[in-house]
Amino acid sequence: MIKQASVHEINELLDGGGECQVIDVREFSEFNSERIADAQLMPLSNFEKHAEEIDHSKPVYLMCRSGNRAKQAAEKLAKKGFTDIHVVEGGMLAWTGASLPVVKGESKVWSLERQVRFAAGLFVLTGIVLGVFLTPYLYLLSAFVGAGLVFSAVTDTCGMGMVLARMPWNKAPAACEPAKEAAN
Repeated sequence: MIKQASVHEINELLDGGGECQVIDVREFSEFNSERIADAQLMPLSNFEKHAEEIDHSKPVYLMCRSGNRAKQAAEKLAKKGFTDIHVVEGGMLAWTGASLPVVKGESKVWSLERQVRFAAGLFVLTGIVLGVFLTPYLYLLSAFVGAGLVFSAVTDTCGMGMVLARMPWNKAPAACEPAKEAAN
């Protein structure tokens, strides 16, 4: 069964040395810029490969930016037989909003959400400019991006985000194993 946990519950558990695993399913660039000190990185984009590293005997607390990717990871763990799964409500947004301690990294890469907003805006602007100067058919590019944004909101998924997450600048350096990155 998948449960919800507040950021204050997790913070108290970590402060008290409780038995738990905090798994951060954001991408490397997001994790590298800001994270919970005891969190272990397992990006959702390659979660299946590293899920075997999670200890079945300890409670699992899943963290992402807002909670959506953590829910997806929780469903994957439930299918693998995990029974003590918790999704951190509100994710890192709630954690930082509550002024709880974070480890700041040196990443200069934008958050995945910011990259999506930039790319979507750039495609829309490009479609409009090219539609004005070349052919009105290029307005369809802007319409396509608009339809994608509506679909993204309705389904609570983001195809553009999934594609951007696989870009080289959002990946850990080849020498880093995602699950071991948190230990450093």
